[in-house]
This record gives sequence, C-alpha cells and structure tokens, in this order.
Amino acid sequence: MSKSNAGIADPAPTDAIIARYPDLRGGTVFVSGGASGIGAEIVRGFSGQGALVHFVDLDAAAGAALVSELTPKAESPPVFTRCDVTDTPALEAAITKAFEATGALYALINNAANDARHSVAEADDAFWDNSVAVNLKHQFMAARAAHPLMKAGGGGSIVNFGSIAPWIGVGDLSIYNTCKAGVLGLTRSLARDFGPDGIRVNALFAGAILTERQRRLWIDAEREAEILERQCLKRPMIEADVVEMTLFLASAAARGCTAQEFRVDGGFL
Repeated sequence: MSKSNAGIADPAPTDAIIARYPDLRGGTVFVSGGASGIGAEIVRGFSGQGALVHFVDLDAAAGAALVSELTPKAESPPVFTRCDVTDTPALEAAITKAFEATGALYALINNAANDARHSVAEADDAFWDNSVAVNLKHQFMAARAAHPLMKAGGGGSIVNFGSIAPWIGVGDLSIYNTCKAGVLGLTRSLARDFGPDGIRVNALFAGAILTERQRRLWIDAEREAEILERQCLKRPMIEADVVEMTLFLASAAARGCTAQEFRVDGGFL
C-alpha cells in the first residue's frame, strides 16, 4: 500500500486528523459529554484546530485530566465545567459562560448520551424520563440556549448526535433508540426554524464506533466480527472517523449543509 493511501485502510488517531479548517481557529465551540469516549476525541479534535473549546460532563476527574493533557499543546486551553446535562439551568449557564469568553459561539456539539442497556419490563417512569432527558431533551435545550447567542454573531453550526441503532434494531435499547430516532426530527425542525438566522443544524449518526467503553461493556470479539461482516468497510470504526465529520460540519466548509443526516458507520448494511 502506498503511503498516500495508508490512512484510508489504517485510520489515524485523533491527533493526526487529516483536514484543517482555518475558520475554526479562535472560534468558541461547546461540547456536551466531552470528558471521555467520542466526546473527548471531539474536544481533542477542535483543540487541535485552534478552537476555544468549552466542554461539560458529569465526570469531573476525566474532564480535569483532559484539560491537563491538552493545555500544554493547545493555542487556547480547553475549559471544563462539571455539569449534568439534564439540569437545564446548569446547561444553559455553561453555554452562556462559553459565549462570554469571546462574545461568540461558533459551534454547538450535542454529543452527550447514555446507551445503558435495559429491558422493556424494567424501564419504569423514572428510567424513561432520565433516558429521554440525557439522550434527546438536552439537545433541544442546548440548541434553544445557543440560538440567540449564535444569532447575535451572525450564525453558527449545531451538530446533534444520533445513532444508527434505531435503524439496525439493537436490542435492549428501546428508549435510547426512540431518542436517537427523534434526533432526526429535532434536527430538521431546528434547521427550518434557525436557518433564517444563518444557523445550520445537522445530525451525525454514528455506527458501531469501537470506543473503550463499547469494547468493555458490549462488543466482544464475536460481536466485532459480526459488525465487520455487515460493514462495507472491513475495519473497525474509531473515534477519529466521527471527529473528522464533526469538524467538517462545524466548519465553513459545510456552509451549504443543513437539515441533513450524515452517517459515519463504515457502510453498515
């Protein structure tokens, strides 16, 4: 394999992101669920672009560790705030804090989610309410808070994270699947409402991204083989694959893209 094609078959880590977007440099980006997994790689990706990244998460230790990791090499050290995204006033305050840092909000990345498996029988009212609050409600509330801030700056980009799980019928995830299917309707509605203010809203639907959490809890060697059998691309999908698309959608390179669903799943059929 030639050197120029190596990155296609052998995906690079996030610190070797291929694309560079000059407009992201100095822009304020807010990421929910940014302390671990895909969220942490998104924070790393935007930080590597020179963006001023504000991120929230429940895991204070992981958030602080990520800040410590990135601060020595970042043009603008990332800012972490411990926040439960189901606490709407706290989430709104964190978004306002990010805006006030530079007087602008360039991009909102609604990444936080919880894919805890559950049977229908054990999902009581409280479990339903909390699952919806984490996996869908917070995306609406964050977008609502970001709208006037982005409007004041002449526009912005919102990326809502969905999943292909509802479309491939992943078991024991009925509420999560319901929420992730709803992300598409939310995205298209917000794109219509916010478009006149120059705000783009897109959905990113990730496939079986083999994060440490997924490998630890859900995906063993047998399941990974099943996934690769159904993917058109016969290699594991990793966090960097998602980060590349997220950066693109947040940047001016995607200036004509809104109300769309972008899948990063290796061609899962």
